[in-house]
Amino acid sequence: MTGGRARSIKIHERDNVAIVADPGGLPAGAVLEDGTVLREAVPAAHKVALADLPEGVPVIRYGEVIGRAAKAIPRGSWIDESLVLLPEPPALDALPLETGRAPALPPLSGYTFDGYRNADGSVGTKNLLGIVTSVQCVAGVTNVLVRRIEDELLPRYPNVDGVVAVNHGYGCGIAINAPGAAIPIRTLQNLVRNPNFGGEAMIVGLGCEKLETDRLVPQDDRNACEMCGCCSVSPAMLLQDEGLRGFDGMMAALMRMAEKRLERLNRRWRESCPASELVVGVQCGGSDAFSGVTANPAVGYAADLIVRAGGTVMFSEVTEVRDAVHLLLPRAVDVWVGRALLKEMAWYDRYLAAGGADRSANPAPGNKKGGLANVVEKALGSIAKSGSGPIADVIGPGERVRKSGLVFAATPASDFVCGTLQLAAGMNLQVFTTGRGTPYGLAMAPVVKVSSSQALGERWHDLIDLDASRIALGEATVSDVGWELFRFILDVASGRKLVAADRLGLRNDLVLFNPGPVT
Repeated sequence: MTGGRARSIKIHERDNVAIVADPGGLPAGAVLEDGTVLREAVPAAHKVALADLPEGVPVIRYGEVIGRAAKAIPRGSWIDESLVLLPEPPALDALPLETGRAPALPPLSGYTFDGYRNADGSVGTKNLLGIVTSVQCVAGVTNVLVRRIEDELLPRYPNVDGVVAVNHGYGCGIAINAPGAAIPIRTLQNLVRNPNFGGEAMIVGLGCEKLETDRLVPQDDRNACEMCGCCSVSPAMLLQDEGLRGFDGMMAALMRMAEKRLERLNRRWRESCPASELVVGVQCGGSDAFSGVTANPAVGYAADLIVRAGGTVMFSEVTEVRDAVHLLLPRAVDVWVGRALLKEMAWYDRYLAAGGADRSANPAPGNKKGGLANVVEKALGSIAKSGSGPIADVIGPGERVRKSGLVFAATPASDFVCGTLQLAAGMNLQVFTTGRGTPYGLAMAPVVKVSSSQALGERWHDLIDLDASRIALGEATVSDVGWELFRFILDVASGRKLVAADRLGLRNDLVLFNPGPVT
């Protein structure tokens, strides 16, 4: 409390709950702005009943029903997750396809960043040597290779930012022709093409795996690929190649292969590029009830600015969109995009059901400790990252973006899987919001970390790039923080500023989404 007044946040005039905004929570007896007296101590970010709520009545936040009261809840009570019954999700086949209702955002010109232009027209924010594997069997070799390249080669190529091994658990022991296999295969195919690899990614395979390396070679390179393992033009190498003798022979061939690519990458320079070349993924992890009030709306504002500048923004996480899809459908540019959005929701419903699960498996325990009662409340806060503009396109998991503007990239909500799929979609920078905190980072692209709460921003002062909690404290508006984030994104994309994860060397493993069977 400040000056005897208790801080709380009510989002919509229809809401019958508010969240506690004071960083340390509020004690019993504290009086909220509307005169509500707390019957008990309430932690920061948790909900308080603003009226007497009889059993079974809707609990409303963001102007939407997030559930029903499990029992009578007196005014001033702390509403934890046990008091909110999960409602049924919106019936997809009953939702009206009232698309095209979001007006086009006004253009924004004059903003640029310094990026690396690629032959395919994309632009990188990093200049990396990528080593993509076709099977887990070779991961030990590629890990040694990365260390040797870093120690022996990279010092001679100062314009190259680093080397990244894309290791994974896929490639063999799988039903390669099963329908679900299309997702991990196209994910790997598109990771090879990520703009931050500059068209120079190496592909390393074993030679007996089901996912043969030639399936990962971009179409433009296939005619040049002789699969000999040591040819200077070959984009792929097989460790079982009979011309390679022993581990030293493998490493020597791989180092020669790497050096050819490093020579070409080192001739690349940053040049001024319009902000329209940005492909930004937005994601949240370790969310709390502040996320939908501070960090996510600020990211949504910055997303609108990027779209206005002609750039591309991807929002994802199907389970954290599903219960708010009725709010997104009117923003689809046309009926085709609306139907595609519903199709991805329905596919994921079936996927969860086939595994004996449903959306109630989300949120995580930490989300609940942060004040989120259920996946409905989480989804309503999550979609704020998408801003306010029209949804230009929908892509499936592992697919590459094909249109600029705001794009829904269908992915699971898992941080690592979502990040992997956004990279495959062509992301060259990611913005990641968090309320509870996570040291998540990606080697392939800068990750701008935005905190939702003052407590996290102060506690993780050297892990967070931008603290959005000032919005809840009344010290800044959503637009203030959104513009600050937009400018920070341009600086990071230009290499002028280093995100905390890169400064500290934080790198999470990439994780493929594989809904197909393992044999």
